Amino acid sequence: MLHRLEFLDLQAFILVAELGSFHEAAQRLHLSQPALSRRIQKLEELLEVELLERTTRRTQLTPIGADFLPRARRMIEEYESSILNIRELATHQKGTVTIACLPTAAFYFLPSVIRGFSEAWPGIRIRILDVSANEGLQRVINGEADFGINMFSAQSPEVSFTPLLRDPFVLALRSDHPLAAKESIEWADLEQVRLITVSRDSGNRTLLDNALSAEGIRLNSFYEVQHLSTSLGLVESGLGVAILPKMTMPGPDHDTLCSRELPEPRIQRTIGLVRSSSHSISSTAQLFIDMLLEHWGSTPPS
Repeated sequence: MLHRLEFLDLQAFILVAELGSFHEAAQRLHLSQPALSRRIQKLEELLEVELLERTTRRTQLTPIGADFLPRARRMIEEYESSILNIRELATHQKGTVTIACLPTAAFYFLPSVIRGFSEAWPGIRIRILDVSANEGLQRVINGEADFGINMFSAQSPEVSFTPLLRDPFVLALRSDHPLAAKESIEWADLEQVRLITVSRDSGNRTLLDNALSAEGIRLNSFYEVQHLSTSLGLVESGLGVAILPKMTMPGPDHDTLCSRELPEPRIQRTIGLVRSSSHSISSTAQLFIDMLLEHWGSTPPS
């Protein structure tokens, strides 16, 4: 029934109800009175109720018509609002871009792009889902995120991957740790120190473990945490050292923490743009992607 309900029929009913006159309503709508009457009649037949009582002197609402009037107004308002919202979306005046991003990559990649994007399109909201690699991948596949910034290792046939940056792993330690004074670090130096690692569910942990296992390197994984930020906190407290992506490290002017390059084999992760192969990208999200690629480039440095 709803698909047969016409906007002009509702508009005609509301105007007749408000003016209490078919004659005045017909003039406002630039219709003949017979044409207006046919619209009201069609609406009443569709709803199978009588909305208006007509006499030679006046027109008034029936009890059902009085109940339907505010509903009809809301329907008109929602219709007009929907049209306006579509126009605003088409011209990028409003909308939302949802990004599933690794927490460490969010700080590195997004602020500068968001700043420029918000200046260009101030009405578009940015929603960041700072989640793990696996969860971020699922959010993109399920359509909960427009796109993601993720690791290359966390891939699936259901997504495409555009590399942005290679992020090497480094040794994180306190500036006063004995290893901080060494010119170069060897794997043997790390065998006796307590290593702070992230959970085995982490994509970073999987990448690290696979690389070390392939070379027969065994380290003393003593503490395990869920988040890279927590491991840095434990390092800062002097409980051990950590092997982390360089992107997670604070700047070189940090009072307590520092980093050192690791020996061969070089362990690194590739961070890039993840897009669903089955869900289309909205024009608003595409605007953000274009700005992201323009800022960071489409290929990682060697």
